[in-house]
Order: sequence, then structure tokens, then C-alpha cells
Amino acid sequence: MARDVELQRVRNIGIMAHIDAGKTTTSERILFYTGLTHKIGEVHDGAATMDWMAEEQERGITITSAATVCYWTRNNVKHRINIIDTPGHVDFTIEVERCLRVLDGAVAVFCAVGGVQPQSETVWRQADKYHVPRVAFVNKMDRVGADFKAVLSQMETRLNTNPVAVQLPIGSEENFRGVIDLIENKALYFNEDTLDTEEGEMPADLAEEISEYRESLIVKASDFDESLMENYLEGNEISPESIRAALRKGCISMQLVPVFCGSAFKNKGVQRMLDGVVDFLPSPVDIPGPQVASYEAYSRQERGEGDVQDDEKFELKVSDDAPFAGLAFKLMADPYVGQLTFVRVYSGKLVAGASVYNTNKHRRERIGRLLRMHANKREDITEAHSGEIVAVLGLKNTVTGDTICDEGLDVVLESMTFPEPVISMSIEPDTQDDINRLGLALQKLAAEDPSFTVSTDQETGQTVIGGMGELHLDIIASRLKREFNVNAKVGRPQVAYRETITKSAESECKFVRQSGGRGQYGHVVLKLSPTEPGTGITFESKIVGGVVPRDYWPAVEKGVKSAAETGVLAGYPVVDVHVDLIFGSYHEVDSSEMAFQVAGSMAFKDGCKKCGPQLLEPVFDVEVVTPEEYTGDVIGDLNSRRGRIQDLEPRKGVQVIRAAVPLSEMFGYATVLRSATQGRASYTMQFKCYEPLPTALSEGLVERYGAKSSS
Repeated sequence: MARDVELQRVRNIGIMAHIDAGKTTTSERILFYTGLTHKIGEVHDGAATMDWMAEEQERGITITSAATVCYWTRNNVKHRINIIDTPGHVDFTIEVERCLRVLDGAVAVFCAVGGVQPQSETVWRQADKYHVPRVAFVNKMDRVGADFKAVLSQMETRLNTNPVAVQLPIGSEENFRGVIDLIENKALYFNEDTLDTEEGEMPADLAEEISEYRESLIVKASDFDESLMENYLEGNEISPESIRAALRKGCISMQLVPVFCGSAFKNKGVQRMLDGVVDFLPSPVDIPGPQVASYEAYSRQERGEGDVQDDEKFELKVSDDAPFAGLAFKLMADPYVGQLTFVRVYSGKLVAGASVYNTNKHRRERIGRLLRMHANKREDITEAHSGEIVAVLGLKNTVTGDTICDEGLDVVLESMTFPEPVISMSIEPDTQDDINRLGLALQKLAAEDPSFTVSTDQETGQTVIGGMGELHLDIIASRLKREFNVNAKVGRPQVAYRETITKSAESECKFVRQSGGRGQYGHVVLKLSPTEPGTGITFESKIVGGVVPRDYWPAVEKGVKSAAETGVLAGYPVVDVHVDLIFGSYHEVDSSEMAFQVAGSMAFKDGCKKCGPQLLEPVFDVEVVTPEEYTGDVIGDLNSRRGRIQDLEPRKGVQVIRAAVPLSEMFGYATVLRSATQGRASYTMQFKCYEPLPTALSEGLVERYGAKSSS
């Protein structure tokens, strides 16, 4: 099967934004204008194509990323656009993370009223992390309080980026009627009948503003094209094509962000934004191919034996003629066909029925069927080309982050990092039949979502599920009943506390067992030191003279990290500790890896007790948007929740209150906020960091843990 368009005409893009900025509505308009759908589905009606899950339709939010393929003709040239619509809620940020990992570009949607909101910043940082070029679309220009210039300013200050307006709105709020194309220097007015734009007279009252923004546009574009700069300095005519070419260079190199505006709900501005996707975002051949290394190099890094060196990496060639290599970035349980594995094909071709090799698992896999996805609808294809995103049936051992490739290629694509759960709750099935189904259902859901965890409380025997927030676990419970027919009760949410140390100390442990025949002997001296937040547990051996043979160092590290999983105060994981192995001894006959592992574990536990152990609690950034008359009530309530007010920002008719609040104090906040503001305020929250838990609360937790341990 030949390509439907040339590789340089392919765009792999994601739609990303803060919740309720209009991502899914924008995606629906894209599908309509590209001819993929012939009826516009509205989110508020539960009829959006990309929000196909029952939970999404009921709540009116995106929960899981949905992929589709459409085509857009620009200057009589057909382009293929592979689109992934991502969630905006912080609880589902893992969906954004893994999609951005495999995309070449993104459309960042901003609300013209809300501007750059907390989750906008989160997804922007994720895109920076994976070097994803972006264009921006300022949506909801027809809403009361819309302010295009304010959004540009916030992008510059909060996102530390270089926004370049390629359009200016003609009017705003109810008077939003068109845009100025600053590249073509034309006025485009929206036609309610054709749902497109038509050229009209330039508005005289905007002449000075148009001149100012167009000059700024040309100056910023000239940084990427010397001939354009010369023409500008000499006062020569500058062609729109040369401006677009320069902006494209700047966008792909992530040094600027072209900004469009419109109102997706009112069918205004989406077509011109699609032109921008084609004009400015890269094809798979416009950016460097992914860096890969051998399995041995990456497994060495995972064992903590040194990072993959630059000379061990090489760039994959993005071509159909190259050997096949792809990354599995998402799993999805389909009730009709089974488990789907979404794969980004980086090089070569993937053929239905072929055998591939999972480098991470060292297992041969067989490709059953290849599917091109349109949200939850499937289209069978016989082969997938480089640069494409497809769903695969038949991969039994492949999970999120695994590399599959031609056998003999033996390369590993850099995987993804997944956030640790910040909240947990117990779950108990209602009947014996539910018990039998629960385990399998949770296993499937955990395979789909790496930010969802399942464990067993050793003290009570209860099944404990962990996730990124109340909504995340609420959706899991809903899916258990709806998709897997499991009725279960969930307990009260529990905060995922952590433990750390506040000072350095040394700890010695000699593990000796003698019971006839060969015994056990392991002797270590560790030095524990607190480290920067977010560093986890790090280990280094400073043994000299061979007092502890090198063969036993990994065993000591394994014992340390095993002991760190349950701390010494209240049984929570220990974080942000650096451990040095500084001394020890061994016995030529009795020493073993097991003995040194036990010695390392015991020495770590003992050392933590000497180092001023401390409980940490997750703190969230909370942003409340409230009418001005309720500002005092909202601030008072946040203060009562141990919140620290960090910023107040007045906007048209509302106040934006930003605070840092412990997660344990935020349960049930939505109901309280609605009650206090007559339902007129809204809030968002996202994880910020772990901070020390106040002594009084810490003592209560430690007491409960002690009672639980002794029972």
C-alpha cells in the first residue's frame, strides 16, 4: 500500500490546553472542516466525536487521549494531519505526557478570558521537555472579558516563550467579527453562511495597531532569514512567502510561537489555524530523527551503573526504506477487539502479520491487525509507514514505553517517566463474583494507565488503588462498573505522604547468621545525607581497598532501596536521601549477596532513625477564579485549610487567587466553594511539591501507624 501523501506533507500534532479552554471543540471543528465528519458534535451535548467514552460524555471533559487522521489542502497541496486530542485536567496529565513524547508538533489552545492557566503551564513544560514545536490558538474571543493582548503578555511572562501574533482580532466579545492576517496584510471577516472568511476593508480604527504588530512580526521573522532582514532594512517589499518561511524556521527551532485567534464554538478562525499547522509545524523529516542506543547501554543506565554516553547513541533515519523501529506509547482495552497498542512508527514500515522484536522484553511479537483509529472507530490497514501513528492488535508482552523493531536491530528508544500517585483509597468488591473479576479488571486498567497503581495493604489485606487525584480514582471506579461489571465500594481518599531525613549521620550493621554449615555474613557502614527535593534515593560506593568487594555493592544498594519503600516513622516511602557506602567487611566463605542486601537494609533503617526523620505531605498549587465580592470568603477558607496565598490577580469582574494548599485539606473543596460563591467560582489544582508536615499532624500519623503496627 503506497503512501497517500509524501512524508514532508505529514503533520503529527496534539491539541493541548488547560481544562475548558476548548480543545475538544477545536478538534471537532477540525474534523468538520477537513471533511472527516459532516455534523459538528458539541461537548455540552455529549456528542463530541473525540470524547467517546461514556464518562467523558457525562462529565463534558476529556479523560483519555483520542487519535484520528484527517486531510487539509493548502495552496492546492494535500496534507495529512494525524491528530491527538489530549485531556486538560491535571489528574490525566499522563495522557498528555505520553502523547507529546511521540508527536512532532502541537496546537496550544488558550482561553481568551482565562489566559495562561495552571494546566496551560504544565502542558507547556511537557512540550518543552520533549522539544515539541507549537502554534497557539487563542480561543473564545467572543466571550465577555476576552483579551487577546493579555494572553500574548501572559505567554511571554508565564511561559517564558516568544509569542508572535500572525493575526489580530477585529473586535472582541460580542463584536468579534474577523481577523487581520498580518502576514498577507489583509482583513478577513467571518461569513456566518459559509462558515469561512472573506476578504474585506481594513478597519481604519486599527491602522496604527496593525502597523505596529506587522512590523514586530517582520522583525522577529527576520532573525531567521538574512535576506528578509536586508529587505526590511532597505525598505523593500517583503513577500508573504518569505515571512512564512522565516517563521517556520523559528517555530521548528522552538524560538518563537505563531499565535492565531478565533472562536471554535462559533466556527470562527479554525480554518486559518489549520493553515498555520501546515505552514509552521514540522513534518517528520523536518526535525532530527529520534536518538537510540543499544539495549545494553540503557539497561546499564537503569541499573544505576552510568548514563548512556553520547557516543553510544545514533539517530534513526526517518524513511520507509530504513529498518522498522517504533515506540508503544499507549495501551487501550477495546471491548470489541481486545487490547490495542498505539505505536508511533519512527522508521521503516510496519506490516500486518509481520514479526517484530520487543527490545525491552527480549521477546518476539507478532502483529495481528493494524488499525487506523478515528477516536473509538477503527479502520483496517495493511501497513503503516514511517511518521505514522497506528493501533496494533496482537502485542501480548508490550507495555507503554517499550520499543519494537525489526529483529536484529536491537535499539531502544528513550522511554517516558511517569508521575508517582499522590492519592490512594481502598477498594472492596461487593460479592464473590466481583472478587474474581476485580483483579483482572484492575490489571487491565493499570496496564492502560501507568499513573494508576494497585497494591495490597500488608496489615489489612485490603486492595489499595493509587492515582493522581479524586477525579482520577472516581473515573476508575466508574469504569470498573461500566466496562468490567465489577461492583465495589471505595474507601475515603488517603494522602500519599513521604518520609525524609533532616541531617546526616552514619550507620553500621553487621548481619551474621550461623546455623551449621555455611552461614551468612555482611557488614556495612553507610553515611546518609539529605538531598534536594525530587532526587529520590541515590547510592554511591566510596569503598577503597576492597573491604567490601565490588560484586556486593549492587546488593547493598538493592537493600537500601528496598528499605526505603517503607520508612521508619509511619511506613511511607523515604525520599531525597543520598547514601554512601563508606566501609564494611566480608567473609570469604559466608558472605553472599543476600547477606549484604539485608545488612544494607538494616543499616538504612537504623540510619534514618538517627537523621531526624520527618514526614512530608503533597502540596498543590490551587487557582480559584471568583467574582470579586466573594474574594474575602475564598481567601479566608483557603487560610483555614493551611493554604498560603501567593498571588491575587484582578481580571474583568473577577479575582484570580493563587495559593499553595496541602492536598489533605482539599478533599470536598468543590462543594464548599460552590456553596460559598453561589456556584459562581471555579478552581483548578495541580501538584507542586512535597513539604514538611506540621509537627502536631505528624505526631498523630505516627501514633496511628504505631497502633496499626502493634495490632
